[in-house]
Amino acid sequence: MYTDFFKLKDKPFNIVPNPDCLYPSSRHRLALTYLEYGLSQSIGFILLTGEIGIGKTTLIRKLLSNLDSSVETALLSNTNLSADDLLKQVMREFDLEPEPSDKPANLDIFNSFLIDRYSRGINSLLIIDEAQNLSLPALEEVRMLSNLQTSEDNLLQIMLVGQPELRARIRDPRLAQLAQRIAVSYHLSPLERSDTRDYILYRLKMAGREDDGLFTPEATDLIHEKSKGVPRSINILCDMALVYAFGDEVQVVDRALVEQVITDREQEGVVPEGAVWVESGESLGASEIPQGETAGRLTHLEKSTAELRVMIQQQGRELQDRLAEDKDRLISTLQELLEQERARSDKYYLKYFNCIKKMRSLEQTLSDKNGPTPTNSPDSKDTHHEDDPALQLIKEPDPAQEPLHTSEHPHDPAPRRPGLLRRLFSTRNSK
Repeated sequence: MYTDFFKLKDKPFNIVPNPDCLYPSSRHRLALTYLEYGLSQSIGFILLTGEIGIGKTTLIRKLLSNLDSSVETALLSNTNLSADDLLKQVMREFDLEPEPSDKPANLDIFNSFLIDRYSRGINSLLIIDEAQNLSLPALEEVRMLSNLQTSEDNLLQIMLVGQPELRARIRDPRLAQLAQRIAVSYHLSPLERSDTRDYILYRLKMAGREDDGLFTPEATDLIHEKSKGVPRSINILCDMALVYAFGDEVQVVDRALVEQVITDREQEGVVPEGAVWVESGESLGASEIPQGETAGRLTHLEKSTAELRVMIQQQGRELQDRLAEDKDRLISTLQELLEQERARSDKYYLKYFNCIKKMRSLEQTLSDKNGPTPTNSPDSKDTHHEDDPALQLIKEPDPAQEPLHTSEHPHDPAPRRPGLLRRLFSTRNSK
């Protein structure tokens, strides 16, 4: 509508992700470098986060446009999936037909597909956009997919892309194994004030506008203040400003015109009055919050406190887990030592009783040689050993009939039979 009026070849502030219009800010260049490094090193998990409208999808499309035929990619955008449906959807994105209700068969099919690509020198890349919407079971299923690997390399590289909430999800202790596998991570932050001005000029130049006088510096400063450097919000404000300028037939967009755009949109209820034009609640750095914006500072403080609370809770859970593991390990060690001591005691008892048996045998032999002892002799109790109940106690125990331990579990405390010494001497004393 206004392209001819401003001598433009195309609409400069289209919000549809276009990799050809990606503004090469220092942050976006660094993010692209991180992603390319992760892919070149065959790293299993790569994480990219950023606010809504920050340019994540545009950056991913730019990355894909730079890849050659040695990488086969699948982009999963619909993440409102259950853990069972996730594998099926991933297979469809790789042009595979999954079995309706046979997960083991689907895993075999997918694994064979990855091995075939790997044998031909083709890397398989799965990009999951809007990954913050995945449930915890679905994220765990994603982690399980990374187990498809050879002895040396990953068969599947996975890139998780999402809003800042994704980082909080991954910090959940239940996803500790997933967090440990993320080797490359980058958070795409908003544009600085100077970058916002350069971004507007860059988009105008891509649309055919060579001079830089369409937006005044005061107008771009106000646009940055309201958008907080989020490219999508910048595009919306600039596009509306050009519509207003076209309607008023003015060739320059100044601060007053931008203020009118903001006021009208707030009055129409598109955004709350006085609200910051950022479509995500992710907090900004303290240096990026303008002085006097008390509400913004309070929001930043609240979110920082919430993040700190999550970290403390996570560390507390980890400490409790370590204490529980140490306790279990100590109990197990003590039980093993107790069983070893019992085994040594039983061994010594058996040796002692064997000695007693031999001694009684020798006494019996000597008694046989010297003749029987009279029944009225005071020593008759000591020479008639066959009828001595104590002699029955010193017979070697039969393990099949009288086990030392009756517990089914070797580490459980087991009831023990009465000590042989105690039984022996209690019998002798009873006489």
